[in-house]
Amino acid sequence: MIDVESAKSIVRQLSYVPKIIQLPLKASLGYVLSADVLSPICMPPFDQSAMDGYALKLGATLDYKIIGEVQAGSAENPSMEIGDAVRIFTGAAVPTDANAVIMQEKTSVEGSLLVLDELPKLAANIRPLGEQIRAGEIALEKGTELSPAAIGFLAGIGVSEVAVFQKPSIAVVVTGDELVSADQVLKRGEIYESNGIMLANALQKTGFEAPLLVRVKDDYNATKKLLKDLLEQQDFVLISGGISVGDYDFVGKALLELGVEQLFYKVRQKPGKPMFLGKTATSVVFALPGNPAAALSCYYQYVLTALKKAMGLPNYTLKKIYLPLTKAYLKKGDRAHFLKAKLTKEGVEILDGQSSAMLFSFAYADALIYIPQDQMQTAAGALVEVHLLP
Repeated sequence: MIDVESAKSIVRQLSYVPKIIQLPLKASLGYVLSADVLSPICMPPFDQSAMDGYALKLGATLDYKIIGEVQAGSAENPSMEIGDAVRIFTGAAVPTDANAVIMQEKTSVEGSLLVLDELPKLAANIRPLGEQIRAGEIALEKGTELSPAAIGFLAGIGVSEVAVFQKPSIAVVVTGDELVSADQVLKRGEIYESNGIMLANALQKTGFEAPLLVRVKDDYNATKKLLKDLLEQQDFVLISGGISVGDYDFVGKALLELGVEQLFYKVRQKPGKPMFLGKTATSVVFALPGNPAAALSCYYQYVLTALKKAMGLPNYTLKKIYLPLTKAYLKKGDRAHFLKAKLTKEGVEILDGQSSAMLFSFAYADALIYIPQDQMQTAAGALVEVHLLP
């Protein structure tokens, strides 16, 4: 058994070289750039009006002659003399001869005469050519995760396709003869299966494609055959249950028989002690506890870090902050604790229902509190390490 920090260190050191693919920009949300993107144009590509108003060729007077109009998208570029004004709109190209724009609220119009309330400063309300970026400069760096804003920025400079790291292929395996789907009537001894759909949705929520989701009976040969196929076909295999030491827990034995290199098994933590991490030449496998809250905690603390690294984000972890604990907490045992929690105005609150089998409290949680293994008592008001859930 290893401690939490050692387990996380091993996860961060996993070696995985993602493939590089070209994607249309519109299909690149959540992917990570595999190379710098250079801007093909200046942005803005011309001197641009920042507001509705009038473009001026400044003189010493407050009275200007209106000689034309330029709408957004227009190629008009009227010649101007000192004392001339051109009606202009937000986003339009400022005439070459103009040297300031005044907002319409600071003017009055009498026929073709524009009267200013005040004289604007030189270059006022003009976004100069290349103010945001110049042609040939780095628009976004390699390793940038493509958010809606990043995609909008690239679209605005004329980028239509990007080189990105391919996201890993993932399979989720659910074990347990006692598990039935939610559309069936429960018999004595059966429970509804939730881990598969939970993990599949956790993957989609955190930026991955819908995984291959499969079930396997508590049978050694069936388990071994399925895992052999998946380890050859998938980049990551996540297994729910079957990793403990019961008579019908066949996952660990099957993985070792298949030549999976064990990186660690069992972590000194609660929930999630019976977690396994291993690898082959082509695949990474996490065997997670069968208890739902334990499986989801392990996903956020370990699996997600490995998956993000595999898609080009080597330093990803849940965002960490420190907040005061609303009520005192006494930890029992010598394991680190991950506690389902909710942020409040006063700090962070430990939710009821901390059992590894209970998901109802996780449904309300927006954070996990981390209590190290050597910290037994935490007073109300003490700062605690809080991991924000995606």
